[in-house]
Amino acid sequence: MRAQVGDRIILAAEHIDEPTRDGEVLEVRGPDGGPPYVVRWGDGHTGLIYPGPGSVLRVGAPGQEELVTVPSAPAGEQQHAEEPQPAEPVHFREWQVRVSLVEAGDDTTATVVLVADSPDRLRARGSSHRSADDTAEHEIGDEVAVARALRHLADELIEHAERTIARRTGEEAHVRVT
Repeated sequence: MRAQVGDRIILAAEHIDEPTRDGEVLEVRGPDGGPPYVVRWGDGHTGLIYPGPGSVLRVGAPGQEELVTVPSAPAGEQQHAEEPQPAEPVHFREWQVRVSLVEAGDDTTATVVLVADSPDRLRARGSSHRSADDTAEHEIGDEVAVARALRHLADELIEHAERTIARRTGEEAHVRVT
């Protein structure tokens, strides 16, 4: 992996509850543009980064970023980052799904909302019912209700994409889900 001062760097989140990080390379401390890098992140913080195994990065001048993957090396072997491959300009977006759960007696309802720049907010619901013979474990009802809601949200998103394609092409569209 190679970078230079002024390059934009996008680092995928390491954990589900963390945001994707976006920053500017202020200093390159490794030889020939290699890591580590001093980066000023979008939140204003500055820190030293040495990309680790499995990191997915986009590095380059704004609008000309290239995808770079830092591979995981087998035990005992030294890690080497792959050289950047030419890539199309990056269009970075981050969508969020908000999940709300309501439990009333033996019934659990999950509402999920896709918060995105486009499409407009999509919403779906799922529910579960605990029978009298089931143990009273809230997590199971939550999991089933959320899974059903997310499945409905996925269907809504596919239908929205099909409508958008049809509107732009004038032809009926069917998106295959694999």
